Amino acid sequence: MKRFLKSSLWLLLLIGVLALAACSNSESKKEEKPEDPDTTDDHSEGEGEASTDTGSPVEIEFWHAMSGSGQESLDKIVEGFNQSQEDYVVKAEFQGTYEESLTKLRSVGGTKDAPAITQVFEVGTKYMIDSGFIEPMNTFIEKDNFDLSQLEENILNYYKVDGELYSMPFNSSTPVMIYNKDAFKEAGLDPEKAPETFSEVIEAAAKLKTDEMYGFSMLTYGWFFEQLVATQGGLYVNEDNGRSGDATEALFNGPEGLNVFDFLDQMNKAGTFGNFGTNWDDIRAAFSTGKVAMYMDSSAGVANIIETSPFEIGVAYIPYADEVERNGVVIGGASLWMSKGIAEEEQEAAWTFMKYLTTPEVQAEWHLDTGYFAINPSAYDEANVVEKWEEYPQFKVTVDQLQDTKPGLATQGALISVFPESRQQIVTALEDLYQGKSPQEALDQAAEGTNRAIEIANKTK
Repeated sequence: MKRFLKSSLWLLLLIGVLALAACSNSESKKEEKPEDPDTTDDHSEGEGEASTDTGSPVEIEFWHAMSGSGQESLDKIVEGFNQSQEDYVVKAEFQGTYEESLTKLRSVGGTKDAPAITQVFEVGTKYMIDSGFIEPMNTFIEKDNFDLSQLEENILNYYKVDGELYSMPFNSSTPVMIYNKDAFKEAGLDPEKAPETFSEVIEAAAKLKTDEMYGFSMLTYGWFFEQLVATQGGLYVNEDNGRSGDATEALFNGPEGLNVFDFLDQMNKAGTFGNFGTNWDDIRAAFSTGKVAMYMDSSAGVANIIETSPFEIGVAYIPYADEVERNGVVIGGASLWMSKGIAEEEQEAAWTFMKYLTTPEVQAEWHLDTGYFAINPSAYDEANVVEKWEEYPQFKVTVDQLQDTKPGLATQGALISVFPESRQQIVTALEDLYQGKSPQEALDQAAEGTNRAIEIANKTK
């Protein structure tokens, strides 16, 4: 019960904000965080306003959640844009985690005080579409005859709903399997051929296991579970993964989800699986220090793991169940959303900046700086990328897996407004699995928790 209450905090916060919004028609300054983000009928107040000083460049705010090297690279991109022209100035402002940034957006969304651009993680897509806060990208794509075909199809597919693109993909990643080539050699395994299926991973993990090293590990995180279900062609929820209508029921406790839990359960019981918890740094440190031979990570983490590991690194596609064909991976990361209710000139500034972001030159630098995919694949032909890939061929594997993905409902990804809570339900289920609960029982419990959250969200929509 305690775990359910804890995992429900995100949803309760959302419901609370919606309730306050329905009861208040007052509008205040940005610093006062107005409580009417969902009052969509009043959005016209900020639209069409012209700058009072036409001699000055239009300034817009860009709220983001990038930190560390990602923030450094983003700041360089913004500076490059500001220096490339004189009409607009973008001010990039760090707002904390994705969750913290989205909470701040709710207090001003849909008003003239909202930032022109907000970065939102992929599982916030359904919420953002329903919020009334945003101006769909298609509005400007059609007006400007912008060529979407230049962008990566399997990235666009996630953010398209009913054929319409609502946000501009930005920092995109997928999971990969990373392995210790030196450990493979010592275990008598081919270091140039990673295991592909669940049974092959189980067999390799048994051979790689030593007193100091586990064979395989996976972060206790719902995203990886979702990917292992999707690559089998399995859906996460009904209503075509929430893309033909509002989902009402979880499907991840079906055969595909059970395959994943059986896969992990078998290695856990055999002692070849290492449980390093929910912290990304912990599992990466375990790999780099030789405590585990294979693990799943984000494609954006490949560069860092190569640099920090004292042995040769292999990168491979994520594994899949033996009885199915590999479907591929679902995009993770975040996209950029344009605010509705702000001045038209601010929207134009935001659109101009987003187009700048998609250029091959900018995307090449972003890819090399951060490890995220280039949303414009022409970036991979840039000289600096070609040179880097020759030095680190592992980077190409991540892109190959994305481009080999079969478009479909499974790999397009699920849309539900309560995804963060559902992921927490999966975390609890994995923890219970490792403590001895049966795979089906653990999965069914997570599905029940997800169904309750979906039901509440649909009633309060």
